Amino acid sequence: MLKYFLKRLLFSIPTLLAISMVVFGILALAPGDPMGEFAANPAITEAVRENIRKSLGLDQPLPVRYVKWLLAFLQGDMGYSFTSRSPVFTLIWQRLPTTIWIVGIAYIFGVLIAFPLGVISAVKRYSWLDKIISTFSLLGFSLPTFVTGLLLIIIFSVQLNWLPSFYNSTLEISDFNSLIEQVKQSIMPVTVLSLYQGAMLMRFVRSSVTEEIHQEYVKTALAKGLTNFSVLTKHIVRNALIPVVTLIALDIPSIFTGALVTEQVFRVPGIGALLIDSISRSDTPVVMAITFIYGILIVIFNLIADLTYSWLDPRVRY
Repeated sequence: MLKYFLKRLLFSIPTLLAISMVVFGILALAPGDPMGEFAANPAITEAVRENIRKSLGLDQPLPVRYVKWLLAFLQGDMGYSFTSRSPVFTLIWQRLPTTIWIVGIAYIFGVLIAFPLGVISAVKRYSWLDKIISTFSLLGFSLPTFVTGLLLIIIFSVQLNWLPSFYNSTLEISDFNSLIEQVKQSIMPVTVLSLYQGAMLMRFVRSSVTEEIHQEYVKTALAKGLTNFSVLTKHIVRNALIPVVTLIALDIPSIFTGALVTEQVFRVPGIGALLIDSISRSDTPVVMAITFIYGILIVIFNLIADLTYSWLDPRVRY
């Protein structure tokens, strides 16, 4: 196991280097100029704009800029935002708690919804209960999050006036009332993300459990006298989790990078909203840092998923 872990860790280094080079090159060659905001200001002359460009290192060749950025990133320095001139690390750190609060809770709820309903749907195939669960899963997966979000805003904010339509980023939790307000403004974005994530996972859980139900080892376990519940929990579900674990491992990094569409709909000041705003402003250091962090997290959690396989299925050996 240790040898496999070190081998995969070694192979992940060139993968991350390739990701960083591709993303950096795409962002550097993409349309848009970080100096675009200054171009419309008549008070800033061409000489001043050129000095600003030099101070940001934009006058240097692309390979030199990439090497400098990579070496600085390895030392924990993500650079400075082109627009706000604030450290990129500070900007991400300020948005991270909100993103983890909204997206993290939504993901937990989505998993808690998906597993029991997916298993029940697989066990009760073609029954009325399976049809209801499958319909719910199809609707949750098919409807875009911005549609679901707008529907919730119209119903619970505009019509019923129960919940705030937008997220108040200035709210500070100091007493019980402020805690209630925080919960109320989080209900709709969490619900939107939970429905989408839960519906997607539910389809995979149902498919995986359905495939395992007809395996020979299930018939053997039942022939030995084990109860249906014991076979389901100790054998079927455990083997069915192997492909689901991969999906979960690839989705967990999104907890740290935010939900792009949902954060825009509810004005949640998370990392996803920061990424969209940075893209529109051609703020390359911020976009590059968030994108590369996402790539690092995918590689890490993919490795964790591979190591989890041997625990779920003892036949898997490295």
